Amino acid sequence: MLEEVERWLSSRSWSAADRPLEQLLEAKRQAGRTVSVVLPALDEEATVGAIVAAIRAELMSGAVPLVDELVVLDSGSTDRTAEVAAAAGARVVHRDTVLPRLPALPGKGEVLWRSLLVTTGDIICFVDADLREFSATFVSGIVGPLLTDPDVHFVKAMYDRPLETGGRPGEQGGRVTELVARPLLNLHWPQLAGFVQPLGGEYAARRSLLERLPFPVGYGVELGLLVDALHTVGLDALAQVDVGVRRHRHQGGQALGRMAAAIYRTAQLRLARGHLVRPRLTQFDRGEEGFVPRTTDVDTEERPPMAEIPEYAARRAA
Repeated sequence: MLEEVERWLSSRSWSAADRPLEQLLEAKRQAGRTVSVVLPALDEEATVGAIVAAIRAELMSGAVPLVDELVVLDSGSTDRTAEVAAAAGARVVHRDTVLPRLPALPGKGEVLWRSLLVTTGDIICFVDADLREFSATFVSGIVGPLLTDPDVHFVKAMYDRPLETGGRPGEQGGRVTELVARPLLNLHWPQLAGFVQPLGGEYAARRSLLERLPFPVGYGVELGLLVDALHTVGLDALAQVDVGVRRHRHQGGQALGRMAAAIYRTAQLRLARGHLVRPRLTQFDRGEEGFVPRTTDVDTEERPPMAEIPEYAARRAA
């Protein structure tokens, strides 16, 4: 590990308990900053309501007004995600109603990118909508450094990810992180080797940074934003906060393969600023007469920095 990274780990890695809510509220009041929380959601009726309810009860009350805006951005759910989220107190926005002149592409990154157009906070906090046993410290923990330290611009959550089914006791999730993302980062962006959960879906950043970054539309969004944030503001402007344990739905092997391919493509684009020769992935299912190949496209689209979108510039100027 680089000496620079060792120093970074000692100065830019914290625990959520390091910044009590009282300290965050006073820092927020003095700085005059506003905070938006965004939950990208696709068929998450089983979990999204509890997450919204916890944030509203613990971080949006009169006594603890840490979060100013809570948006669930629905990317085409076919279940009751939107209804459950709205009943719990979120403002629900449907992906296709945001920037309708630009047809939406499938993918999480697409939803995060569009969320910049429907939120107003100076600080934007992203939280996945499939978390179970959710704690509001996931939000307060990663928002904290952005409120108390003006030199910090981007904060990732770090946590344990117990693999609760089909694994050995104590075994962790994050297979794509360990097999794909961590080797890529260590080999090509060693300054980012200190991030415990580089692909985690819980992170917060200043709007002034996010609006300057391109967004991969699919699974590569977390790695892409982290690498681009490093190049834009430097390592000392990045941080991570320990928020405890993250419990969520784990995906199957083939879904992880598609995720890995998209992440590799995102890294390759940033290394070469070119295109994959053949951005497709072939996987195999067992059929009645043997293995059957199934080929899918790898996410190859990226959205430009939001600051370049006329509708966003007009809204910011208003």
